[in-house]
Amino acid sequence: MTALHELRIHDNRLTTLPETIGRLTGLRELHLRNNRLTGLPESLGGLRVLRHLDLRGNPLERLPDSVVRLTELTHLDLRATSLATLPDGLAELPRLEKLDLRWVKFEEPLACVGPLRERGCVVLL
Repeated sequence: MTALHELRIHDNRLTTLPETIGRLTGLRELHLRNNRLTGLPESLGGLRVLRHLDLRGNPLERLPDSVVRLTELTHLDLRATSLATLPDGLAELPRLEKLDLRWVKFEEPLACVGPLRERGCVVLL
């Protein structure tokens, strides 16, 4: 399934994703909103052409550090998650145009917000 470009498995009761998700190397869009995911596998960073990642409405406690390897990512939707922090290096994603963080209560101010906004990324808090 390396030729698969879009995967929509939202509004289910998924609690985990398999490590093999990273083998879907042609994936451009991954829609996982409104599941029961508390974490994601590190293999997510293997989705090198991923442009759109929708994780809203999941009780995610953390993102894998490998998310900073998603250099083609343009849209990251983290609305209504349980994240306390974001991975270091998120501001370095070169193509990120929109980061949606509405309804997320972070423990500390996010260092990535300023640099992302400075380079034209829309950050919604």
